[in-house]
This record gives sequence, C-alpha cells and structure tokens, in this order.
Amino acid sequence: MINKIGKITLYVNNQEEAKEFWTNKMGFVVKLEQPMGPNMKWLEVGPSAEEFTSFVLYEKQLMKSQNPEANVSHPNIILSTSDIQSTYDEMKAKDIKVEELMIMPYGKMFVFKDQDNNDYLVREDKY
Repeated sequence: MINKIGKITLYVNNQEEAKEFWTNKMGFVVKLEQPMGPNMKWLEVGPSAEEFTSFVLYEKQLMKSQNPEANVSHPNIILSTSDIQSTYDEMKAKDIKVEELMIMPYGKMFVFKDQDNNDYLVREDKY
C-alpha cells in the first residue's frame, strides 16, 4: 500500500518566479528540472535533497490549455517546523509576507504568502 506522500502540485503564474521564491526566499532546493515538451518543463522543489516529498511547480495557463476543465485553484498546504519563532523571524527578515504568529491551545502557527499571493500555513511540530 501507499507509505508516503510523494508530490504536491502547486499551480503558479510563472515557474521561474515560483522557483525564485521557493529556492531563494524559502531555502528549498531544486530536486528535478527537465523539459516535458515544447514550452513546458517539470520543476520540483523540496526542503532538502534528502526529503522525499516535493512540490511540483506547474504553470496555471499551461495546465488550462491542456485541460480546460482542470481545477488550478490553490490547495490548502500546511508546512512544518520544529522552531516556529525562528522560522517566523527568518521569513519576515526575507520580506516574505507573513501574518501574525498565532498561539493556540492546539499549537503555534502562522500564515505566509508566496509570489502569487497564495496562502500557506506553517505549524510548529515536534519531531
């Protein structure tokens, strides 16, 4: 049976802008980048080379041209950190749009926005 979550597709307006955001601002690495036809490429980023799960950055307009019925709305994604305060401070220092740090009975978390103004949640997890 299935034992890992492999890849999560993020539909973006521009792959190069998304690559810049995820690698230079978020500190992710490019795990795979290769052509997949004319004017298209497969682009995966992840927190490290060793991390199995990655984001596939796929341009919205290309997907819509291939499949007009495709839902390219943004998925709800929760990223994890073991030190929420340091992560929050680092992201603010890199001029990433972050909302207020929330301290709730069920955990600490905050929302940030990517280059296309999509929302992500970062949550502190002990691992």
